[in-house]
Amino acid sequence: MARRAKVIRFPGVPDEPRARGSPEKEDRGFVEVHRCRDQTEALVLKGLFETEGIQCLLRTRLVHSVHPFTVGDQGEVVVLVAEPDAPRARVLLARVSPGPSFP
Repeated sequence: MARRAKVIRFPGVPDEPRARGSPEKEDRGFVEVHRCRDQTEALVLKGLFETEGIQCLLRTRLVHSVHPFTVGDQGEVVVLVAEPDAPRARVLLARVSPGPSFP
């Protein structure tokens, strides 16, 4: 008699997939503090916030490793920080952002 193949059964009912809602719901506890036109500026801000102990996330619509060059607002990166740290992050941004220069 020929030997039958081994049957591998599925491990049961899979867990419910995470609901894919709006990005605001996925980033609970984080608020937007700045929008950057390119990834370089966003990485500098992320470094600044992390050295100050502020938790930070970067969100973009592009995968920069696949699309390294962008035009205009296509490569926009949103900088998100933890909600309790948002006021402190905005103060840091006000210090480093270019403003009017006085003679």
